[in-house]
Amino acid sequence: MIRLLLLAGLAVFATAPAEAQPVAAVTDYAKPANWLCLPGRADICAKPLPTTALNPNGYGSSGTSPVAKDTPIDCFYVYPTVSNDRGMNSDLIPDNAEKGAAEVQFARFAGVCRPFAPMYRQMTLGAVTVAATGGDVGFAASLAYSDVANAWRTYLAKYNQGRPFVLIGHSQGSLMLNLLIANRIEGKPEAARMKLAILAGFNVLVPQGKLVGGTFKTTPLCSRTGQTGCVISWVSFRENNAPPPGAIFGYADQPGMTVGCVNPARPGSRAWEKLDSVWYARSMLPVPGGPISWSSEGPPPTPYLRTEGLVSAKCVNDGPRGYLSIRTNVDPKGKRTDRIGGEVGLLGFFLPGWGMHLADIAEAQGDLIAAVGAFTQKK
Repeated sequence: MIRLLLLAGLAVFATAPAEAQPVAAVTDYAKPANWLCLPGRADICAKPLPTTALNPNGYGSSGTSPVAKDTPIDCFYVYPTVSNDRGMNSDLIPDNAEKGAAEVQFARFAGVCRPFAPMYRQMTLGAVTVAATGGDVGFAASLAYSDVANAWRTYLAKYNQGRPFVLIGHSQGSLMLNLLIANRIEGKPEAARMKLAILAGFNVLVPQGKLVGGTFKTTPLCSRTGQTGCVISWVSFRENNAPPPGAIFGYADQPGMTVGCVNPARPGSRAWEKLDSVWYARSMLPVPGGPISWSSEGPPPTPYLRTEGLVSAKCVNDGPRGYLSIRTNVDPKGKRTDRIGGEVGLLGFFLPGWGMHLADIAEAQGDLIAAVGAFTQKK
């Protein structure tokens, strides 16, 4: 549990030098071993995931997530802070932490796009500890970003071949993609091929009342379903629990700015929208109110559960605050749970400035896959 809590220093990394190149060995992304996921390979993204529908009346049908043999679009994913390796930066040897993140957050996208996920020397949970206590993490941040930038360069040169692509990240992964878009995509020819950037769990700043002009110069927040060349970004907070001033997520630290929010179920909507969610039902993370009993029928029959309409979401912007408000839809006569998790816990307490950070992707994964899949039908 403690490793998850050390993420609290992550915001410090947002001001890391974007294009600084550390004096360290350059990672060779021409080597397949330096990728968690590559299309056509038997890796974590080629693994069908056993999933059961959880409806108001209980467990429904079970099946496995599809893995497409060929699609006209690519997905490039950067995983969140998960490494407990020693030192300030992780190594390039995938362990259960990196594999687990890719499985839970990204593998399911292999049904609608070719999956690319580089290993990178990310800032470890130990580096977050240093940052949280005022230490210098500039080198660690630059090293992490240099790997992502080099992986991107190799992807364009070796794999892309002019194909459209989607960027997907969460937390530190979204920070890395923020920097990548600002430095390596905006103003470049490949910007025209970026169908979508899904940047969950990290602040994307925009001027209050605007769609672009803060974190990105020319890449706007998405304002309608099916829009291309835009960003779907959000940070999640439970309904009636708005981010407090100075919160690590959901509160802009620059005058005149707010944190961008795009509803992943319906970009541009400012109303409550029901979400299509995919939950890892065997998670051992703490949940307010105690462990979740997913259904009165008993334990889940598969590791993953898909729920439609269990939760709804609404974008809220109020001055510097910007966040996705999450509501659980209670059905007193139903058999499925009316509780979900997502908060980051420490010694029996949940960190108020983090909101539902751990549920950012799960709560809307079905909607996100559908959004990417829609592009594959527009060849």
